[in-house]
Amino acid sequence: MNTLGVLMLDTRFPRIAGDIGNPKSFDFPVRYHRVAGASPQRVVRERDTALLRPFIEAGRALVAEGATAITTSCGFLVLFQRELQAALPVQVWSSSLLLLAELNNAGVVTVDATSFGADHLRAAGASADTPIEGLAPGCAFQRCLLEDDATLDIDDACAQTVGSALRLTARHPAISTIVLEC
Repeated sequence: MNTLGVLMLDTRFPRIAGDIGNPKSFDFPVRYHRVAGASPQRVVRERDTALLRPFIEAGRALVAEGATAITTSCGFLVLFQRELQAALPVQVWSSSLLLLAELNNAGVVTVDATSFGADHLRAAGASADTPIEGLAPGCAFQRCLLEDDATLDIDDACAQTVGSALRLTARHPAISTIVLEC
């Protein structure tokens, strides 16, 4: 049977139903591997390339446990896509951003627009002029994810995400698809 392997950041924030880090989000087998030390700070804001080796090792462990495909819990890991795919013997989808290469009139809502750059779009095979909108800087949902807060107000998180999407489509009315990156 096919099994999805998920490389997880080292976080404690809540993983609600629908989140890739919640096994109840899937109706098929999923295996998880938390990469020690891979904090949101190191991955998102610092772009710490020293984490590549631990992610590759974790991916190999998931394959050894039976994973037939690998993904990650953080879209910013698209920067490791090429290296992960080269190192692992199964298909790797490091980020939802990889969908951008296949989509027309798409935009991105990201957890942190100040940390999201052209290199992320390039690594995803996306156009450099892809419209981007971040969560409101310092909002509770952004703090939860980037500062690894153990509490999450689901209604506020939804409102913040929808607000970002509305700002994005107001600035770029031709957008027909929004890719969520987090």
